Amino acid sequence: MNQTLNEIQVSYSTPQTTKPQIKSSLQVYEMVKKHWNPNHLELHEEFKVIFLNQGNRVLGIYDLAKGGISQCTVDVRLIFSIALKVNSSGIMLVHNHPSGNLTPSAPDTAITKNIREIGVLMNIKLLDHLIITKENYYSFADHGDL
Repeated sequence: MNQTLNEIQVSYSTPQTTKPQIKSSLQVYEMVKKHWNPNHLELHEEFKVIFLNQGNRVLGIYDLAKGGISQCTVDVRLIFSIALKVNSSGIMLVHNHPSGNLTPSAPDTAITKNIREIGVLMNIKLLDHLIITKENYYSFADHGDL
C-alpha cells in the first residue's frame, strides 16, 4: 500500500508595511483607544491583545472577548495560539472597566499572573496589562505589578 503524506508548509507575511514600535504605556493607551468603540467603554467589558515582534513593533491587535458590565471570559489558549501563529515575541493585554475604576480586581491580577507564567514557559513575554477608561489608564508594568 503506497501512502502519500501531505507536506506541511509554513509561511508568514503581513500586509502592514509600517509597524508602530511600542515605547510607553501611554502610547499603547492612545493607540488602543482608536481600536475601541468609545460608546462601549462604559457599557461592557472588552479584552484585547496586542501582539508584538522582538523589536516591540505591533503585529496586530486581536479582540479576544466581550462580556457583561463587570467581567468577560479570557481564554488563555486562544491568546497563545494566536501568538504562535503570528510569530509573536511579546504580548500586551488591554481591557476596560465600564465602572471607570482603574484599580485591578483580584481576577485581573490572577489572569495577568497566569498569562505571564505561561508566557515564560513559551518564551513569549507579557510586556504589560492595561486597564482603560475614557479618561485614563492603569499599567501593571508601570506600577511594578508584573
